[in-house]
Amino acid sequence: MDMLLTVSGPPGSGKSTTAAALAEAFDLEHISGGDIFRELAAERDMTAVEFNKLAEEDDQIDRDLDRRLRDIALDRDDVLLESRLAGWLAGDAADLRFWLDAPVDVRAERIADREGKPVDVAREETTTREASEAKRYDAYYDIDITDLSIYDIALNTARWGPDEVTAVCVAAVDSYDHEADEGKYPVEGVRYDF
Repeated sequence: MDMLLTVSGPPGSGKSTTAAALAEAFDLEHISGGDIFRELAAERDMTAVEFNKLAEEDDQIDRDLDRRLRDIALDRDDVLLESRLAGWLAGDAADLRFWLDAPVDVRAERIADREGKPVDVAREETTTREASEAKRYDAYYDIDITDLSIYDIALNTARWGPDEVTAVCVAAVDSYDHEADEGKYPVEGVRYDF
């Protein structure tokens, strides 16, 4: 059986950790939006930091990334797609879509630990980044990133550790009957202009 799972969420929500564990549990290819972003940067002989600055000025960078993620979602079998918009980009091609989140203070602490920076700096950078992304998603694709209605499962990762969050996701996939669900609950997707 071919399977497409998506894991989305804001920075510090645990999506990369969960996505890697979930991909391993089901022997899925793990495609990370962050990895593709770095590939696009390398194609232009830029560092990720340089490319990120350019992306703030050039909407085509986000569009190229999102187009590449969408193509992967539609063209590959047995894939776990991880990015902020993965659930939206995969649309009804996804078997299950997961949204992971946690309060901003929890996420800021995680980011600060991971990146070795003060928590208040991580919190400010995170809230600024999220506001910028929300504006861009709305402007580019008419996506309200706070609309979680497209997700099959939304988890507050502050409630459990990484192993427990993964266990909840694994249990959901294990209990999912792909054949019984085939086309039964299509999600009306947004048509994207890349």
